[in-house]
Amino acid sequence: MSNKRTRLGIIFLTIFIDLVGFGIVIPVLPRYAEHFGATPMEIGWLVGIFSLMQVFAAPAWGGLSDRIGRKPVLIISVLGTAFGFFLMGAAGSVAMLIAARAVSGVSGGNISTAQAYIADITEPGQRSKAMGLVGAAFGLGFIFGPAIGGWTSSHFGFAAPMYLAGVLALANAVLIVAILPESLGADVRSRRLLLPKKPLFPGLFQHMQPKAFGAAALTYFFTIAGFSIMTTLFALFLWHRFRLDEKGTGFLFALVGVINAVIQGGLIGRLSKRFGDARLATAGAASLSAAFLLLPLCPSIGFVILTSCLVAVGNSLTAPTLTAMASRAVDADWQGRALGVFQALGSLARWLGPLLGGWLLAFDLADERTSYARTALWAASLVLAAAFACSVLLPRENQSKSRFAA
Repeated sequence: MSNKRTRLGIIFLTIFIDLVGFGIVIPVLPRYAEHFGATPMEIGWLVGIFSLMQVFAAPAWGGLSDRIGRKPVLIISVLGTAFGFFLMGAAGSVAMLIAARAVSGVSGGNISTAQAYIADITEPGQRSKAMGLVGAAFGLGFIFGPAIGGWTSSHFGFAAPMYLAGVLALANAVLIVAILPESLGADVRSRRLLLPKKPLFPGLFQHMQPKAFGAAALTYFFTIAGFSIMTTLFALFLWHRFRLDEKGTGFLFALVGVINAVIQGGLIGRLSKRFGDARLATAGAASLSAAFLLLPLCPSIGFVILTSCLVAVGNSLTAPTLTAMASRAVDADWQGRALGVFQALGSLARWLGPLLGGWLLAFDLADERTSYARTALWAASLVLAAAFACSVLLPRENQSKSRFAA
C-alpha cells in the first residue's frame, strides 16, 4: 500500500471515529432536550449553537493548522469535543446542554483541518475522489452512530450516548497521537512560521479564484442551511407523526449512512470524471429540494424511508464536489484558512437553519399527526431551491488545470 493511501486510510479512520461519536447524539439530542422541557426555539438553539461557535473557530483552526501543522490542531479539537460530550452527559438542564454544545462547537474544527490534510497530499484532479473519503466517513458514522445512540438511549437513558461519544472522542485523540503522520513537512511549517502573518481578509482573496470559490461557498451555504433544518427536526418529525422512537430513528439514519458511504466512498470519483463536479452538485441540490418538499406529504413510514434515500443521494452528490471545487480554487499555502472559511459558512448555515426550523415548528403543533413540521420542511425545500439556483453559477471547466494546482 502506498504511503499516500496509508495516510488517507488513517485520516478516514480518524474522521470515522469522530463521526460515530457525532452520529450517536443525532437521534437522541432533541428528545433529550424535550426531557428537560425545552421549547421548539430552545431546541433550535441547542442544535445551532454548536455551529455558531464554529463560525468563529473554524477559520482560526484552519489558519493555525497552516502554520503549525494539521496534527496538533486535530488533537486539540478532538479532546475539546470529548469534554463537550462528557458535559452533555452530566447536564441537568437545557441551559447546561446548550453550554456543553457551545464548548464542543469551539473545539470542533477538525473536519476543515482534515480536509486541508487531504488537500495537502492529493493532486487537484483527484481531489473530488479524495474528499469523498470525508463523505464516506460521514456515511459510515451515520450508519453506526445513530444506531448505537438510539439503542443505547432506549436501554440506558438519554445521557448514556453522550458519555459513550465522549469515550470515542478520547479514543480518537489517542489514535491521532499514535499513528497519524503530519501532512506538512517540517520545512514547510518552518517557512510558514517565518512568513509575516497576513490578515485573513483581504489576504485570502489574493490567493484564490474568487468567482469559483464564491459560487461553491454560496451553494454550500444554502445546501447546509436547508439540510440542517431537516436534521434538526427529523427525529421529532418521526416521533410525532409516526411514533417512531429514537431506536427506529437511529436505524433510519443508518440507512441514509449506507447510501452516503456507497456513493461517496466508491462512486463519487467515477461520477466526477464522467459528469463533472458542478453537474453533480446541481443534481444533488435538486434532489434535496424535491425530497424536503415530499417529506411532509408522506402517508406512512415506508414513504419516509424512500424519501430519505433521495435525501441521502442528494447529500452525497453535493458535499464532496463543492469542497473539492473550493479547494482547487485556492493556493496551496492557504488551504487550511480557505477551507476554514468554507466550513465557517457551513457552520453559519447550521446555526441559522436550526433556528429557522425551531421557529417554524411552532406553526404546526396543533395537529401533530398530520401537519407536524410541515412548514419547516417546506421552507427547507425553498432554501435548497436557492442552492440549486446558485449551483448554476459553478464553473463547468476542468478545475484540475487551475493555476492553484497544489
